[in-house]
Amino acid sequence: MLKLYYATGTCALATYMTLEEAGADYAAERLSFKDNQQNSPDYLAINPKGRVPALVTDRGVLTETPAMLAFIAQSFPKAKLAPLEDAFAFAQVQSINSYLCSTVHVAHAHKGRGYRWATEETSFADMKRMIPKTMAANFDLIERDMLKGPWVMGESYTVCDAYLYTLTLWLDGDGVDIATLPKVKAHRAAMESRPAVQKVLAEQKA
Repeated sequence: MLKLYYATGTCALATYMTLEEAGADYAAERLSFKDNQQNSPDYLAINPKGRVPALVTDRGVLTETPAMLAFIAQSFPKAKLAPLEDAFAFAQVQSINSYLCSTVHVAHAHKGRGYRWATEETSFADMKRMIPKTMAANFDLIERDMLKGPWVMGESYTVCDAYLYTLTLWLDGDGVDIATLPKVKAHRAAMESRPAVQKVLAEQKA
């Protein structure tokens, strides 16, 4: 059995939903950031980075969302969560997920985790002021050039969709009006009609 460590409101949601979509045999354990459980000795023994998600497999622990999504897609090929038979198309999936991870998520993190890049309070405030601009620019690019519709890769649902949906949930708090992104807005609605997404969202609220 796979075991996912997650926290609500984080990018771990993408892996959680993908495990459900894949029909995987898994367990999910919630960590409390309020109680700093991500830095507890027990969890640091699992993931020394002190972050979520972490996915425990029978071969070891995986971290970083793009890696976990690729692992799930390849481990459960019957779920057809990625174009595994097409090397170029699979690389496109990886490219999109890498952008979401290295650019969009990092831009969002400047709002609440400025201490990773600076020490002065004035720097933190400046970073926060930039969030609406940087996140809007990132999603303008996604809307224009990356989201083919109705799913990210076109007609076929892939692991990209769970990841994109997860990050769109941050837009309101980041000062970006999703109404200005009609394709992204339609994608969010389509995601929320999927049984696996509904199940995971309900479990996270429990």
